[in-house]
Amino acid sequence: MMDMGIQQRIVKRFFPVIPLLFFLGVAISLSGCRVGSSTPLGRVIEAVEDTLSPLPEEAQNQLKRFTKTYFTMANPVSTDPLDYFNYAFKRVRSKYVHVVEDKKLIDAALRGVTSLESKDRSIAPEDFIQSALYAMVASLDPHSSFMNKLDYKESFARSKGEFGGLGVEITMQDDLIKVVAPIEDTPAFRAGILTGDLITHINGAATKGLRLPEAVRLMRGEPSTEITLTLRRSGRNDFEVNLVRALVQVRAVRWRTFERIGYVRVSRFSERLEGGIKRAFSDIRAKLGREPRGIILDLRNNPGGLLDQSILLSDAFLNHGEIVSLRGRLDNSQRSFFAERGDMARGVPMVVLINGGSASAAEIVASSLQFHARATVLGTRSFGKGSVQTIIPMPQEGAIRLTTALYYGPDGNTIQARGITPDITIFSETNRAEQKRESDLPGSIPADLNKDAQNTNILMDARCPAINVPRYPNGDRILGCAIQFLKAGSKQAFLATHR
Repeated sequence: MMDMGIQQRIVKRFFPVIPLLFFLGVAISLSGCRVGSSTPLGRVIEAVEDTLSPLPEEAQNQLKRFTKTYFTMANPVSTDPLDYFNYAFKRVRSKYVHVVEDKKLIDAALRGVTSLESKDRSIAPEDFIQSALYAMVASLDPHSSFMNKLDYKESFARSKGEFGGLGVEITMQDDLIKVVAPIEDTPAFRAGILTGDLITHINGAATKGLRLPEAVRLMRGEPSTEITLTLRRSGRNDFEVNLVRALVQVRAVRWRTFERIGYVRVSRFSERLEGGIKRAFSDIRAKLGREPRGIILDLRNNPGGLLDQSILLSDAFLNHGEIVSLRGRLDNSQRSFFAERGDMARGVPMVVLINGGSASAAEIVASSLQFHARATVLGTRSFGKGSVQTIIPMPQEGAIRLTTALYYGPDGNTIQARGITPDITIFSETNRAEQKRESDLPGSIPADLNKDAQNTNILMDARCPAINVPRYPNGDRILGCAIQFLKAGSKQAFLATHR
């Protein structure tokens, strides 16, 4: 899933001194193979203090191997592109969450250029270097990637929660574009696009083999422009859907009440979250005219977002205790974050809903509220995306989205490839198939713990009423379970009547 790079906006109460993000202070990254540079890019790189240690001999030898292939296949007019690659290589090998062999990195980079069909010395240097970087960084794990100028620009649109497009969350599956979820009140939602649909063509062009950022760019565009998607849906032939792009303003938070119970759904952790949460609780109290009997925080199908927003949301309901810690190779990637006094829900009982689509930032919130017994977690095991991506800007343009640390919950276990196990697991008779999770992704970082959390409280959602909400045409029984849980008054009372 397109998910959780740490972005530039920082909440000062959680990040008091030096930003963990963006590594704007990281400096030059020359290979050590040449002394001095006469190119503009080379001089820019050399003008910055080099805070990284010199490359060891093996790394220099591997870079020489790459350089030899570059001068054989490409038609360089300068060494700028090579300086650009060397800069990226040095940062990847020194800042990635785990040590990676230099040979493995260069092997992956060279595999990336083998698909470039041309005669010797006829490949454009920029194409050669970009292909190498895409392959090298992607070989690390499913969430690390090289971003060219346009990819980098898109990352800001996602974090701000506003862009021109269709309003659909997508991921990759079997080399095709898969719909994670349509966003409410958007062209995709109104057109009836469903979770699980595969997008096989965009305006008649096949999507197979596209990188995810390329597919995103094709679907985004100026409002009022038309686009045609070809969809593949289980149980029917491929079909086309005609849509008109619109300005998509992702509403991070939605809320309503069910009798005296407040319901708050967080769809993603964008910069709009803080204001949305405050309005939600203000409106819920105004509508009820008193404190709610309980609060349901719905994080289902929430793919994550900004780290600072997940810390903010967790802290909104906790008076003390650790929320999450980050652990990586570097000293400045070792961080722990703690709650400060103040509970926005004023101590009323809480339920958090999660499922296999709850990832990253959503898992941080569920983990912290569960561990500190502030909320009971209902649903199915979460996705298990517990790695931290840092955006490292490149000289002139582009960036590297690099995994630099892992998230650890307050229980001391990593979220990575493990996920959050609910206090009460609720299965559906109509959808019992096991959803693919982080641990199923090729190249994913394995879990780092002794054993998975075990859960003995399991029930079927048929024991709960179906609540009529727009996102669930046949009714939302998991939400029905959450409402029944809060009305029951305790976990024991709920299980006694719903097993």
